[in-house]
Amino acid sequence: MSKKHVLFVCATGIATSTVVAEKVTQYCREKGLEIEYHQSNVASVPKNCNGIDLIISTTNIPYKLDVPVIRGLNLLTGIGEDDTLKKIYDILIK
Repeated sequence: MSKKHVLFVCATGIATSTVVAEKVTQYCREKGLEIEYHQSNVASVPKNCNGIDLIISTTNIPYKLDVPVIRGLNLLTGIGEDDTLKKIYDILIK
């Protein structure tokens, strides 16, 4: 399976997206799935989603995109985290 490309998004592209990126990367690595990721602030999403397989965001993305978007806020709170990680994995292995 080829390496998947994920864009992690938060308001600034630095804080919460980093925490979520670390959790998702670790989960995927444990499942044998290699991902390459980038981080972005929400305003830069349209210009940063070329070649991206999945966007995981801790904030609302107000754009219509051709890339699947997963809300990643519960990866910060821990509530429903396992379901979200499974959903992310399922999207990436398709």
